[in-house]
Amino acid sequence: MDLVVNADHWNPFVVLGPHEMEGQNGRRKSWVIRAFLPEARAASLVDLAGGEPGRLVPMEKLHPDGFFQVIVADRDAAPRYRFRIENFEGHSWEQVDPYQFGPVLTDFDLHLLGEGTHLRNYERLGAHLRMHEGFRGVHFAVWAPNAQRVSVVGNFNHWDGRRHQLRNRGATGIWEIFIPDLTAGEVYKFEIKSRHDSYLVQKSDPYGFAAEFRPKTASVVWDLSQYRWADDDWMSNRAGRQGLDKPLSVYEVHLGSWKKRWDQAGGFLNYRQLAHDLVAHLQHTHFTHIELLPITEHPFDGSWGYQPVGYFAPTARHGTPDDFAYFVDHMHQNGFGVILDWVPAHFPNDLHGLGYFDGTHLYEHADPRLGEHRDWGTKIFNYGRAEVRNFLFGNALFWLDRYHIDGLRVDAVASMLYLDYSRQPGDWVPNMFGGNENLEAIDFLKRLNEICHQEHPGILTIAEESTSWSGVSRPTYLGGLGFSLKWNMGWMNDTLRYMSKDPVFRKYEHGALTFSMIYAFTENFVLPLSHDEVVHGKGSLLDKMPGDVWQKFANLRLLYGYMYGHPGKKLLFMGDEIAQWREWNHDESLDWHLLEWRDHEGIFKLVCDLNALYVSERPLHEVDFDWQGYEWLELHDWENSVLAFLRRAKDSKDSMVVICNFTPVVRENYRIGVPVEGYYREVLNTDADIYGGSNVGNHGGVHAVPEPHGGKPYHLSLRVPPLGVLFLKTPQPPPPEIERLKPHQG
Repeated sequence: MDLVVNADHWNPFVVLGPHEMEGQNGRRKSWVIRAFLPEARAASLVDLAGGEPGRLVPMEKLHPDGFFQVIVADRDAAPRYRFRIENFEGHSWEQVDPYQFGPVLTDFDLHLLGEGTHLRNYERLGAHLRMHEGFRGVHFAVWAPNAQRVSVVGNFNHWDGRRHQLRNRGATGIWEIFIPDLTAGEVYKFEIKSRHDSYLVQKSDPYGFAAEFRPKTASVVWDLSQYRWADDDWMSNRAGRQGLDKPLSVYEVHLGSWKKRWDQAGGFLNYRQLAHDLVAHLQHTHFTHIELLPITEHPFDGSWGYQPVGYFAPTARHGTPDDFAYFVDHMHQNGFGVILDWVPAHFPNDLHGLGYFDGTHLYEHADPRLGEHRDWGTKIFNYGRAEVRNFLFGNALFWLDRYHIDGLRVDAVASMLYLDYSRQPGDWVPNMFGGNENLEAIDFLKRLNEICHQEHPGILTIAEESTSWSGVSRPTYLGGLGFSLKWNMGWMNDTLRYMSKDPVFRKYEHGALTFSMIYAFTENFVLPLSHDEVVHGKGSLLDKMPGDVWQKFANLRLLYGYMYGHPGKKLLFMGDEIAQWREWNHDESLDWHLLEWRDHEGIFKLVCDLNALYVSERPLHEVDFDWQGYEWLELHDWENSVLAFLRRAKDSKDSMVVICNFTPVVRENYRIGVPVEGYYREVLNTDADIYGGSNVGNHGGVHAVPEPHGGKPYHLSLRVPPLGVLFLKTPQPPPPEIERLKPHQG
């Protein structure tokens, strides 16, 4: 009784609730019913043996802090009952005893959770509305193997950790309780008292489906089954739309700063409003997918979501879980895929989060050489622990399952792969073979990709991996990590370094452009111009460009044209399409007013047209990951800083010539060898007047001249615009007025 009253009992279900007493002298069984009701001055049992409204039986108060008991005699089965409580202010009410219910989790659940193979762990742990033994309420369950006691606390029990102490399920370390009559919207936390030094803490639910709006930190009971999806067409055809031979042009967005509203706290738009506004924007710009910076609940706006606490909860900054479901649903109904940035590499130190969860280093390594990111001030998951791996596996599957997410971009993969990542000598622990590879994390990533692709065929997994690790986007059965795609950080760094040079010096850096083709087909690459390139003093993309204002815009158009011609899927961060002058600030909206200016409007039109061309023209996306889709036409002209190459579709008959001039000098009568005769139609010119350019071009196209050049039987004689890119479709029937201008041999 003292242990219960002081909230120190390891399993209060062996004391509280109904317990059988053997009958005396052949009589039927009796039952003792005990309750801890610290708010009660007096309590009675409402005996429902005879039906409603029940018979009141006074309970004996055995402890002044509110421990009550009553004996019910002559019952073969446990009595049906509830309590009638009178508090010290004279108010009274009736409530059902949560300690009269049996466990919800089965032995098979416990077995799978214990060995880390329960792929639907989010359906068993956390808070779930359900019917149990004839009553509707909420089932709570949490993993805390080193706890002496776990309680669920909330407004419903005045945040009193003595009230709803959970049932201990033994060696699995799982605790659970079913509380009747609770409904969706209840806020709660788990109060954990550790066996180590009586450490006492209140934690938000690791599996909580919803959370309070910051700075509040409690979890919120939510029923995810209430939302009715209407994206059957997208889901049934998704695998075909997301193949590696399909166009993938990604618009990366931070929802909190894409647009702001100033009539509410934080200026955050609701997921539903964002859905409609973003769909309209994507329809205009012709991106195929949107990628969201992490929308999992996080306490600090300045982390942009990369330090999550609520791994299963869409952030309350933009509304409810149903609102986020509507966001994804609306995207799908309008033909756009949704990719989430997902963070399994680390988690923050916030007191209500995963760190030191049950008074021990439960989710993280105890050794700081393995368990801490010093640079980021975060904890590293213990990938060698089955329950931790299962937590992350279940979390990945949760977003794919419950929210129909189309892909996960896994953040900071390099930090997971290397034990010495951003560490000084002596500040890391080698693996069992003496190397710096994190064998447990590698195995975790392989298994993660296998599970995700097995359970949800057609989804994408994308690695942000910044090193030369081999086989990131190769199948695990070939020794790879199993990702669908990998960000090409090398291409991004080399290209931006080259583009930042004054054009007069670019000829000395020509290799920075051609080098990417040495390794372009070693992985399934995405070409990223992401948020990381426009923060922390790096300036915006426009601001990185050299020269006067005209040259800055021309260089930006050149960068985008080169990017869309280069093999690899595409990614642009929000604001890049309007050529922001200032770098991204998460506290402020994008500078949409810039579109009132012709140069910014020109960049916007170019991005729209590049996406439309990329999506419609098979040579630009069908063979992104094989040499069969690419051929150099000019790579050695470093003196003029000109590159030219051919992109081919699968059938090799449909192709596109791309010519890039990285200087502000017009190249007159510039020869490019081509393999096929015919009329080459100029389908896009980044120097066109509508984009803000000087309108240097080729009057819609040119005929191939039947004279060899550069090892090809034909050549094109072109006007190549300054700081411009030409896309020429090959071969095309010329317009009638052009046919008569066809060149003749000699």
